[in-house]
Amino acid sequence: MKNQRAAVIGHPIGHTMSPFIHQRLFALSHIPMEYQVLDVPDLAAAMPVLRQLDCFNITIPHKRAIIPYLEGIDEPAALCGSVNTVAVREGRLYGSTTDGPGAAVALAVQGLDFRRDVVILGNGGAARAIAFQAALQRENFHITLVHRAGSYEKALALASELGEFARSRGDKDFLITVQSYGELEQDVTGQYGLLVNTTSVGMYPHADESPVSKAVVARSKAVFDAVFNPSKTKLLAYGESLGVQTVEGMGMLVCQAAYSHKIWYNTEFENGDLLQLIHDAKAEMARKFGGAI
Repeated sequence: MKNQRAAVIGHPIGHTMSPFIHQRLFALSHIPMEYQVLDVPDLAAAMPVLRQLDCFNITIPHKRAIIPYLEGIDEPAALCGSVNTVAVREGRLYGSTTDGPGAAVALAVQGLDFRRDVVILGNGGAARAIAFQAALQRENFHITLVHRAGSYEKALALASELGEFARSRGDKDFLITVQSYGELEQDVTGQYGLLVNTTSVGMYPHADESPVSKAVVARSKAVFDAVFNPSKTKLLAYGESLGVQTVEGMGMLVCQAAYSHKIWYNTEFENGDLLQLIHDAKAEMARKFGGAI
């Protein structure tokens, strides 16, 4: 196989773990490649360069802006209205999202899945991706969307879209609940199969914060935090202290990247290799950020 030309694009795009993670994944699959970091302030102007690549990843602010330039888009990306992975075939671009599927792989590596009652903290792009991934993985799903003050309408809109998707599929017994953080804290009888944090609360340098109290974590069977710096957030520390199974955000980051390779080259990776890469990526993050994690 010829050297594959791969990249991650965004603007601004300074600190990124993508080259470290993707270089390891390409090495594991024995595919020769050149992986670039491209700062792209003007997406339209960059299109001739991007069409010369074999594949690329996308970060802020181009995840939605890339869609008009695509020849095709997969179902998860269409549901989320967001693309972070592009395959280039003869100069034509085909878009996907690995946000939801990558989260599912990160859970699977730890023996978990979305086929349980899921509580999602946040209503942004990551929350949307995970909510639809949970809906795709389980008919008659049970999902609770938790919103902060001022985000009720946004949470309600996402709940409405999830409901429309479920009804179009023929689900009869799905359940979507919209709660404020205050209501979640006060619901002392609630029991949750999986608590997912998609917010930035607890991210370095505010590692002493948690989006919910220890009492909420105690009502959960598993906790998944999308924050990857620090690797062990206060939310996850709550879980560990209570004996609740936890999944770190670096696992999601690595497994999203691994799912990109499935899209590009139909590559499958062993769980052991992914777990080792998660460990090594955390060490690399600590090295790059001076022990921030």
